[in-house]
Amino acid sequence: WHGEGQLPFSPLVKRTSHADSVVRRCEQWLAEHYRESNAIPKVVHLAGIPERTLKRRFAAATGHSLRDHIQNLRVEAAKRMLETSETPVDDISAAVGYEDVSFFRRLFRRMTGLTPSDYRRMFQPIASAVRRAAI
Repeated sequence: WHGEGQLPFSPLVKRTSHADSVVRRCEQWLAEHYRESNAIPKVVHLAGIPERTLKRRFAAATGHSLRDHIQNLRVEAAKRMLETSETPVDDISAAVGYEDVSFFRRLFRRMTGLTPSDYRRMFQPIASAVRRAAI
């Protein structure tokens, strides 16, 4: 068991309601392109405003930084892959946009309270049972 309480169960990407259409467009683009290694410069170009302005508006609208949002999207995708596949952790790390596997492992543990392997051991049986029950 782990000492992180509900942390592994918590979704990292929370939908926030805001009226900033530029930020909303950036969120939508990032949901599809978070894997890209240079996502921030590309989303800044998409927004058509200075990077510093976008980062400030993004944080004001969503409550978290642009970098944190991308990391949350990547770790959520990694969690789904760990729950539903036997893909090696190194391959999952690359698939969600991380070139440095050790950075990914440290970040994943910091964000979920579990290593990727421990997360898989804990949640893969649950995800399998849910899928079987849905059939």
